[in-house]
Amino acid sequence: MKNKRILIIGGVAAGTKTAAKLKREDRSAEVTIITKGKDISYAGCGLPYYVGDVIHRKEQLIVNTPESFSGLTGVKVLTGMEAVSVNRELKSIEAVSVETGERRTFEYDNLVIASGASPVRPPIDGIDLPGVYFMRTPDDAAALKDAVEEGGMKRAVVVGGGYIGLETAENLAARGVRVSVLEMADHILPGFDPEMASYVERHLADKGIMAFTRTKVTGILGNGRVEKVQTEKRAMKADAVILSVGIKANTGFLEGTGIERMPDQTIKVDRQMKTNDPDIYAVGDCACVVNLITGYAQWSPMGSSANIEGRLAARLIAGKDGSYGGVIGTAVCRLPDLNAGRTGMTELQAEKAGFDAVSVIGVVDDKAHYYPDASFFIMKMTADRDTKRLLGVQVLGKGAVDKITDIAATAISFNAGLDQTANLDLAYAPPFSTAIHPFEHMVNILLNKMEGEFETITPAGYMDGEAAGYRVIDVSLQPSIEGADYVNLSAVSGIMTGFGLDEKLLLVCAKGKRAYMLQNRLKYYGYRHTKVLEGGLTFNELKREVS
Repeated sequence: MKNKRILIIGGVAAGTKTAAKLKREDRSAEVTIITKGKDISYAGCGLPYYVGDVIHRKEQLIVNTPESFSGLTGVKVLTGMEAVSVNRELKSIEAVSVETGERRTFEYDNLVIASGASPVRPPIDGIDLPGVYFMRTPDDAAALKDAVEEGGMKRAVVVGGGYIGLETAENLAARGVRVSVLEMADHILPGFDPEMASYVERHLADKGIMAFTRTKVTGILGNGRVEKVQTEKRAMKADAVILSVGIKANTGFLEGTGIERMPDQTIKVDRQMKTNDPDIYAVGDCACVVNLITGYAQWSPMGSSANIEGRLAARLIAGKDGSYGGVIGTAVCRLPDLNAGRTGMTELQAEKAGFDAVSVIGVVDDKAHYYPDASFFIMKMTADRDTKRLLGVQVLGKGAVDKITDIAATAISFNAGLDQTANLDLAYAPPFSTAIHPFEHMVNILLNKMEGEFETITPAGYMDGEAAGYRVIDVSLQPSIEGADYVNLSAVSGIMTGFGLDEKLLLVCAKGKRAYMLQNRLKYYGYRHTKVLEGGLTFNELKREVS
């Protein structure tokens, strides 16, 4: 019997995972990878940390060389070969040698397209000037790192406020470069609600990284090399420009093949990673999968998704069962003295998807408050009002935000409701957590809000003027709000002199806990119009006219 021939276009995460798993599933299979680049498997997500010298050697980014990968797996690897066409009838592809231009034809029984994505090159003048960098390959990162170490880079502009752009900004700043971030959208950090992103923008400014949102770059200026970045508003001096404005799927070679693609040119696949041709699969950054919550198409160009998709495709090609439930947008990012994580839907996304979304922002301890390096998490949690189904979590903090993010991702993936997650037996010891786990603490806060026990004004509502007409009450341990009335929570044991039962009172403390406790007490004593400002002084900037 003839051995099965599986041809894989592309390496890095998805292609190499598919190939390695295929050989473990069926050692007799003839598995071949062809890839345009010279590096078959590298850690793309580690590139900013190489620039920052957290990862010291470029070789540490190379997961496997073509030779080592072949030796480990038995997969045949051909580098420097670019796929240029697919013939579905003959079940073959044509590829061209990058160096010589020689054309070769490869036949397959199953084809796996893992061609990845390339950085978007915005159509602006000056993009080819020396001093303009991208962040997609180890060579990109090496060029930027070399420029930093040569000592002439004093000011850098990062164009794009997504995860890679912000991580690059952090690592450049850590090496003494003055960094600005330019973002066309209303906020940085895609996948976060506006008020959460705004907090991060303020934090970055405090750390010396200015994020300019709603700012479009129109050109890069310089005489022989980068000197300025021109925006619609003004020109900014820069010694280097790092373009991180997104990626686009490498699928142009599929033109005319009939393989179905989405409007963004990603390849449409089903839950078995198959295209509309049953013998052709697509995985990784070039493929469009589905959202686990909604079932709608969603692109998830992440190394984690790529590995899951590649492994599943290999099992299916080998004749085993399997199905991909979909992605929920899980991501985590390290910034200066602040980590950010998110999973599931934002409040805005949930509303657009038709859910009756309810959210709360809370500030909770990340571990026992008396432990030496204790800090806090700022969390926004979103659920469906009717079913209490958890829909999404966003978390900021100095500590292990990935822990919160992963618990939430697990709960969302299994369709868990708030009641099911409120009493999980999660790990506790003072160096790691609080007795009521921070995640469960947030679940309780959201349940209290949904049940009417915790009546609030959200940070977004506060910025929109919902606190107009309210009298601000400072409930902090010590008076902290200039011009506000101060109330000592411990001294309240009945109706408060000078505060009417029908008066609108906005209760504010450092994090929200003391304000909630006062609200609970005041309701008992007959006060009918109290609200707590979610996130307190930790998250919000109080307006002078209100306080």
